[in-house]
Amino acid sequence: HDGYAPMAVYLGQEGYCLGFELREGKQHCQKDTPALLARALRDAQKIAAQPLLLRLDGGNDAIENIEVVLAHNEAHEDLPAVDFLIKWNPRRQDKADWLAIAEQKGKWTYPREGKRVALFSVQTTRHWKGHDYSVRRVIRIIERTIDKHGQRLLVPEIDLEGWWTSLDVSEEDVIQLYADHGASEQFHSEFKTDMDIERLPSGKFATNALVLGLSVLAYNILRWIGQNGLLGSKSPKRSKAQRRRIRTVMQELMYVAARIIKTARTIKISFGRGCRSLQAFDAVYRKLAYG
Repeated sequence: HDGYAPMAVYLGQEGYCLGFELREGKQHCQKDTPALLARALRDAQKIAAQPLLLRLDGGNDAIENIEVVLAHNEAHEDLPAVDFLIKWNPRRQDKADWLAIAEQKGKWTYPREGKRVALFSVQTTRHWKGHDYSVRRVIRIIERTIDKHGQRLLVPEIDLEGWWTSLDVSEEDVIQLYADHGASEQFHSEFKTDMDIERLPSGKFATNALVLGLSVLAYNILRWIGQNGLLGSKSPKRSKAQRRRIRTVMQELMYVAARIIKTARTIKISFGRGCRSLQAFDAVYRKLAYG
């Protein structure tokens, strides 16, 4: 909401939240981000044994963030290396100059008449605190002489995009990996709509930061319940998915009507005969109670 600019860190395709730092709306997204990334990388490698890929958008195009990743890898040589994929912010770059480079180095494709796309990589040296860092930059140039409606353009339209990365894969794979970054917007949506925290309740910044921190805890608990209770063969019938929205978890498992019965020194939960969520609820309960 207006007045706040929270910085979220998500882990995996499931979208577990490693951190949600509340910030004032006037604060630039890069301020304090290196410290946040250093904490997030340490926490992520405590949770996941798999290799990690850090993805950041163009607002965080800064050599400081790359230095954080390289320093983390150097300090934890016994762990799988963390790779990075950061959207390049062209700022005041001359598109005509990059088009000339693309003519020499680019791999051109022609999706339709009047549109051609070039992909290529360049190795760039970036300077920071007296050190030089050689970083790969993947470039995509799109030149249009005819727009999507068939109108011919007097002056060609040029789009310039790029990504900083440590990955040693093709340009197409780098772009596809970054495209998956858009899933984080869905995680934001679940916080704002499903958990109803788009408008924080207090006029005090510290109170709202506490509310947001508690929301992260509730979000991760509900996410775990959804992953373990609503994706298996015992879950209520739904379309196939890699994860369930927080709203779905609450509707299927949290809002289910049941009775608590105390008998013979035993507490029982009694569900209706036709409860569709009974098996999923039982599966989650057994994992929590006996796992």
